Amino acid sequence: MEKKILVAFDDSENAMRGVEFITKSFTHDHQITLFSVIPDTAAACEIFSPELTTYFLSQREIFCSMQDKKTELVNEALTKAKQLLVNAGFPEDSISAKVQPEKRGVARDIIDEAAAEYDIIVIGRRGLSAIKEFFLGSVSQKVIHSAGDISVVLVG
Repeated sequence: MEKKILVAFDDSENAMRGVEFITKSFTHDHQITLFSVIPDTAAACEIFSPELTTYFLSQREIFCSMQDKKTELVNEALTKAKQLLVNAGFPEDSISAKVQPEKRGVARDIIDEAAAEYDIIVIGRRGLSAIKEFFLGSVSQKVIHSAGDISVVLVG
């Protein structure tokens, strides 16, 4: 029975482990979408306020180029992930990738995408640094708690 699998994907090792898990645990008749949400750093780049630290203002150009760099890294990782799936025997036409800018939050965007038409979400245990996870919460935890009727596979 064919299932539609949404892989919450970024350029982390944990995301790639999710793809490896699929190659070992699912048959080749499933539809797989590698789904990436690129965090919106551009909004912060539009802020010109005297309250911003001198350091941020001096490094603003570097910070503001992060979204482009993140997109580049995700696209490189997507290419590797697709090749891994093809090498494992998944038909190329059953693998797709979707990259979108953050709309409502990374976890909410994953849930919104999955709710549209997917049976299973595969997500790495953590893709954030420990500091980001402390302040923002784990994306994987948010997805698990918000997935509703969609099965979630958490890969460590």
